[in-house]
Amino acid sequence: MASTVFITGAGKGLGLEFARQYAQAGWRVIATCRAPDKSSELQALGVETHPLDVADFDAVSALAKTLRGTPIDLLLSNAAQFGEAQDFGQVDMEDWATVLRVDVMAPLALAQSFVDHVAQSPGRVMAFLSSRMGSIADNGSGGFYIYRTAKTALNMLVKNLAVDLEPRGIVAVALHPGWVKTDMGGPNAPLEPPVSVAGLRTVLSRITDRDTGKFYGYDGVEIPW
Repeated sequence: MASTVFITGAGKGLGLEFARQYAQAGWRVIATCRAPDKSSELQALGVETHPLDVADFDAVSALAKTLRGTPIDLLLSNAAQFGEAQDFGQVDMEDWATVLRVDVMAPLALAQSFVDHVAQSPGRVMAFLSSRMGSIADNGSGGFYIYRTAKTALNMLVKNLAVDLEPRGIVAVALHPGWVKTDMGGPNAPLEPPVSVAGLRTVLSRITDRDTGKFYGYDGVEIPW
């Protein structure tokens, strides 16, 4: 039986590339985004799609109920927002709250709603797209208040999940995709999505129970919290 991956934010960028590569590898792909019918590239993959706004927690719970009984080997939390003004003295608090809802609260809502689906699978992995910018140890340049704090909070969320879900045999990891040419990363980023995703898939293919609660880059190198 093919393994199953559930992906959020699959309409474009890294999420779309994850859907493409896992589909090509023979996985059952459950791809979600706010408007999958408007993503011609996603539709062209022929994978299972569901509309989902991760910031709508009731919708997340409802989709979990729709998919009740479906084992999910890999829950891939990819949907995220970056935020607008990021410098000290310019941060918009409402924008910050919106980013925290999408980048931190939504991943927890996803984990809580789909924990049974993951627990009943052979794979039992939850992976969360984070960023090296969320590393406290690696922060030597400051700035980017909204994005940095959101990803740092996400990293703590992953560490908590690793501890709390260990009795159920679930592995939780944070992943850094690198600086990638996407809508978020911009045109000057050095990495193309296929390269980043291929690296992350290699990392995920090697994940064991000993990796739970860790933070890895697309190159397989562990990143300090």
